[in-house]
Amino acid sequence: MIGCDIVNIKRIENIFKKNKIKFLNRIFSKEELDCLNQNINSIAGYYAAKEAASKALGCGICELCNFYDIKICKDERNKPFIVFSEKIIKEFNISRANLSISHDAGIAMAVVMLEKNNA
Repeated sequence: MIGCDIVNIKRIENIFKKNKIKFLNRIFSKEELDCLNQNINSIAGYYAAKEAASKALGCGICELCNFYDIKICKDERNKPFIVFSEKIIKEFNISRANLSISHDAGIAMAVVMLEKNNA
C-alpha cells in the first residue's frame, strides 16, 4: 500500500503563526515536537508524512486513525521512520513501513509504503 502527500510550506507556516503551540500539540507528540524544534520545513514534512501514512492505510486522518496513531521519528543517521500505534498495527495488519520526506521550493512531500503481514 502506498500513500503520498504534498504540502505548501507557506500554508503550514501561516497556520503555525496563527495558532502556534495549539496547532503543534493537535498534530504532534512531545517526542516529535522535541525533534522538530519549530523548524517550519520539518513541521511541514512531518505533517505530510502523517497524511501520507494515513492515505497508505486507506482511511485518511479520521476517527479510525488520528494524528497520534502515527509517530514520525528519526534514526541515528537522521533517516525518518514511522511508528504506528498498536491499534493501527492490529487493525491494518501492518508488518513494515517505509517513509521518505522531502522539501524544496516551498513544498514538502512525503511518500509512505506499507507492507502487511501474510495472513
